[in-house]
Amino acid sequence: MLNRQEIAKLIQEKELVSGYINLDVQIAPNGFDFTAGSVMEFSGPGALDFSNKERIIPQPREIRAEKISPQDKFGWWNLKKGAYKIRTNESVSLPRDLVMIAYPRSSLLRMGAFTQNAVWDAGFRGKSEFILVVDNPHGLKLKQNARIIQGVFIKINETDVGYQGIYQEQGGEG
Repeated sequence: MLNRQEIAKLIQEKELVSGYINLDVQIAPNGFDFTAGSVMEFSGPGALDFSNKERIIPQPREIRAEKISPQDKFGWWNLKKGAYKIRTNESVSLPRDLVMIAYPRSSLLRMGAFTQNAVWDAGFRGKSEFILVVDNPHGLKLKQNARIIQGVFIKINETDVGYQGIYQEQGGEG
């Protein structure tokens, strides 16, 4: 697993992560904090089969963040109990010898919410998406650009073929 110095070096030299808000705040001892860029709700059911020929990804509907006062630079999402799709502000560009796994920030867990995500495969490039589940019956207030997940980068033996799925450069996990 990469440490803070190794992550910072790859960000500066190879643009491992781009589009971040504040590198000093977002880089952690063992990972990188990704921020909430947009929140979406699901508009219908999905479908998944073995070959992906019958896969249906439901089109999400973006939820607008609301500013509390006109002077506010950023707004808030008032989320009821349920599942939401989050797209990060940041993009990743994983070389073929790194994978990323993300975990919810502990503050989020203490509020009765958590994230679900898959592995970001070696070779994936693009914005990340994951699921936020609000289990708190009173909901969750989430401010635009809040740090929500921490990605950890794991060194692997370089693979001969990196991620080649439909989410490359589009948003979504690798």
